[in-house]
Amino acid sequence: MSTATLHWFLPTNGDSRHLVGGGHGVSTESSGTIRPADLPYLIQVARAAEQVGFAGVLTPTGAWCEDAWLTTAMLVAHTERLRFLVAFRPGSISPTLAAQQAATFQRHSGGRLLLNVVTGGEAREQRAYGDFLDKDARYTRTDEFLHVVRGRWRGETVSFAGEHVRVEDAEPARLPDPVPPIYFGGSSAAAGPVAAEHADVYLTWGEHPEQVAEKIAWIRGPAAERGRRPRFGIRLHVITRDTAEAAWAQAESLLAALDPAAVARIQTGLAASESEGQRRMRALHAGRYDGSARSLEIAPNLWAGVGLVRGGAGTALVGSHTEVADRIAEYHEAGIDEFVLSGYPHLEEAWWMGEGVLPILARRGVWTPPGRLPVPEPAPVPFAPRLAAGG
Repeated sequence: MSTATLHWFLPTNGDSRHLVGGGHGVSTESSGTIRPADLPYLIQVARAAEQVGFAGVLTPTGAWCEDAWLTTAMLVAHTERLRFLVAFRPGSISPTLAAQQAATFQRHSGGRLLLNVVTGGEAREQRAYGDFLDKDARYTRTDEFLHVVRGRWRGETVSFAGEHVRVEDAEPARLPDPVPPIYFGGSSAAAGPVAAEHADVYLTWGEHPEQVAEKIAWIRGPAAERGRRPRFGIRLHVITRDTAEAAWAQAESLLAALDPAAVARIQTGLAASESEGQRRMRALHAGRYDGSARSLEIAPNLWAGVGLVRGGAGTALVGSHTEVADRIAEYHEAGIDEFVLSGYPHLEEAWWMGEGVLPILARRGVWTPPGRLPVPEPAPVPFAPRLAAGG
């Protein structure tokens, strides 16, 4: 088994020492002061992630955060080897332009682009961007979109007329080098065939290990029938400290700062989500919370407290550095190849992970610290004899 790949997260919706809600139809809010997602702060987070050893950083998409393409393009020059997992929605961009943008990003970054294709789970937000398809139709469009993009990346001139995507003589001007891998997630029935056909890495949110194993099998079988072997990734938050007691004390502190009225309001919003993944996240904490952090521990060291206020990924690994490393190793043994992690605040928690957990994983052979990307030799400057003064 190959070693795991670990990524971090760019909080382009703002960061805080408290839980920050947002996503899946609910607005960004925090029970404490939000650090603005400005470029100087995001540079700090990106550099910290790179310095401690993360391979890349996920940047989200949606009305609740900054644009992922523009933000990551600005961060490339401030990092050396860090890769950028750019989330985007096929309904907001043409496949020809997306293929072109990816090729441009690869050339200017030295091949540091990863792509997270997000079909879009909230009809209200999709309509705000001019997308009026229903959920199943959005997955059909994603399939058509990726058919065109992959054809272009193979160097083909693509003409395609589907239900939702139509292009004519889309010529491959310049190809991305390397071709960026496609990360894709989705828990509904319509998502499965698209993932099996196109995903290089299938992403799931942090559910109970048994549920994660079921989702891996759900995608692995149909992918194998197509002659494909995707990797599998998981999206989790982390609260890791020198001792388990300190980690759970931090979880208690995060809960204590929450306004019950805000939690109720956010849960009402999330209950209206069309996302099957969001429904599964809500089910993890439904009826469990009794005011204590431990009441939301749904499996050893797996905590559902983040999902009280945050849409999307709503679980965290909570415990000592050794315990968090244990859980990562268990998920890896179950078939998870890539981990997309985050924590509040993202700057400080990156260092807790980097100094506490990553060395343990390295010693166990679960994770290998990434090396630096090779620095290309500068192009030779043509010799041009200088004219003598007055000549």
